[in-house]
Amino acid sequence: MNAGILVIFFNVVLVNNFIFSRFLGLCPYMGVSRETKPAMGMSLAIIFVMTLASLVTWLVYNYILVPLNLIFLRTIAFILVIATLVQLVEMVIRKIAPPIYRALGIYLPLITTNCAVMGVTVLNVDMFFKDGTALEYSLVNSLVQGVGAGAGFMIAMLLMSGIRERLDLVPVPKSLKELPIAFLTAGLSSLAFMGFIGLFSH
Repeated sequence: MNAGILVIFFNVVLVNNFIFSRFLGLCPYMGVSRETKPAMGMSLAIIFVMTLASLVTWLVYNYILVPLNLIFLRTIAFILVIATLVQLVEMVIRKIAPPIYRALGIYLPLITTNCAVMGVTVLNVDMFFKDGTALEYSLVNSLVQGVGAGAGFMIAMLLMSGIRERLDLVPVPKSLKELPIAFLTAGLSSLAFMGFIGLFSH
């Protein structure tokens, strides 16, 4: 069991990173990665939402949708769960960390439509259920995958924010400033993370 959990965690953090491999969650990745502090705040919010969403959507799917034969409502149910969790996160951040809340701006409520959060909940169901029946350690594996996906998102965000902060201090050609150089950086980072595929394939 422990080995399986480690494989799931490191796979989703390094090999199948949601940003560098699956290209999910690019909107906040590009929009909030200009500075490290808001990038860290967004990353922590994403980890919290992904972990709780993995738990709640698993419970909703296993104990409500499957028994009532309402699997076709999976997408709507998952979106409602994620939207509720994001509202909770938004209220907490606004209360305890107003500067981070202001720095995140519109990108915080956009977690509701962040395909990375939706992606991990759907992936959990597709990977850890078979014909509507939860596989062994399904809930634990779903939680680990949720935490790992959030951790992978954080690594990507902090790498990008660190690079973009340094790029502000060097003479970047005018045609590459802002988003062009950010997209080039994202592409090179994605290529770098492809090296982990060979590492974990042996």
